[in-house]
Amino acid sequence: MPCPDARARGAHVERLAADWLAARGLVLEATNQHAKGGELDLVMRDGDTLVFVEVRHRTGTSHGHPLETITATKRRRLIKAARFYLQRNRLSCACRFDVLAVTGTPPELEFEWVAGAFEAF
Repeated sequence: MPCPDARARGAHVERLAADWLAARGLVLEATNQHAKGGELDLVMRDGDTLVFVEVRHRTGTSHGHPLETITATKRRRLIKAARFYLQRNRLSCACRFDVLAVTGTPPELEFEWVAGAFEAF
């Protein structure tokens, strides 16, 4: 089980990620939306498009880049959670799945944003 410090660090990085994306024009709608079998880190708006953002953080890349952690299983869980979010909130709108890879330790973070990282087939 992860220690509370790791959970707090993760939440802190997600807040910084939301701020970073907001500075680039996205508007925060919700954070940490839980659904059966999955969780949505950030739900944001980009104009009329609802954006589900998966934030992946690693302090370094010696064990691989954060983008490499988005497996087919993870994509399926995110899509399922997004469908649940849309249904629960009675939303019908254009949607997109983005991944924001964050490397480093605060305040020295690097962000790599992949808009439209994958599709919900």
